[in-house]
Amino acid sequence: MRTVDGRVAGRRGQATRQKLLDCLREMLSSSPYRDVKVIDVARKAGTSPATFYQYFPDVEGAVLEIAEQMAVEGAELAELLEGRSWVGKAGWQTAQELVDGFLDFWRRNDAILRVVDLGAAEGDKRFYKLRMKILNSVNNSLADAVAELQSKGRVDKDVNPAAIAGSLVTMLAAVASHQKGFTSWGVKQAELKPNLALLVHLGITGRKPTR
Repeated sequence: MRTVDGRVAGRRGQATRQKLLDCLREMLSSSPYRDVKVIDVARKAGTSPATFYQYFPDVEGAVLEIAEQMAVEGAELAELLEGRSWVGKAGWQTAQELVDGFLDFWRRNDAILRVVDLGAAEGDKRFYKLRMKILNSVNNSLADAVAELQSKGRVDKDVNPAAIAGSLVTMLAAVASHQKGFTSWGVKQAELKPNLALLVHLGITGRKPTR
C-alpha cells in the first residue's frame, strides 16, 4: 500500500487510509456525490485534508478505490450460478437465488453503485470498466447456461445466448437500482423477487418454471 508520492504506507497509515474510505462510503449514502468535499471527508475521519491528499488525488480517486474493492466483491455474484442447473425445479431455484443475491448485492452497495452508474453514463471509461466487470460476473455464466440448454435442444437454435444474457443482466441491474421506486407502484419487495425470477427463468429456458 503506497501513498500518492510513492512511499510505502505503514500500519497506521493504512488504517487512516481505510478510515477515510469508510467515511467517504458512509457520506455517499446520505449526500449527492458532487456535494462531497475532501475537507468534509477528512473532518469526518478526524484528520486533515493534507492527510487525505497523501493517499488519494481527489474525491473521485477515493471513490474509484471503493468501487474497485466492490467490483472484486462482485465475484460473489458468479458463485450464485456456479454448477447450477436450469432444468426442472432446480432451474426455478437457480433463478430465485440469482435474483435474491443480485438485489441484495445492489442494496448493500447502493451508494457507490449510483456513482459508478453516473460515471459510466458520462463516458468515464474507468467507471464503465468497473460496471462491466460486475455485470460480466453474471452475464458470462447466463450466456453459457443458454448455450448449454441450446446444445441439448432445450432452447431454440435461433436464440442468441449473448443477447439473452446481456438483456437479462441489464434488466436485473435496472430493477436492482430502482428497488425503492417499486413501492410507489404498489409493489412490495416480497412480490418483486418471484416475479423478477419468473422473467429470468423464462429468458434463460423459454419455459414456465416447475415449482
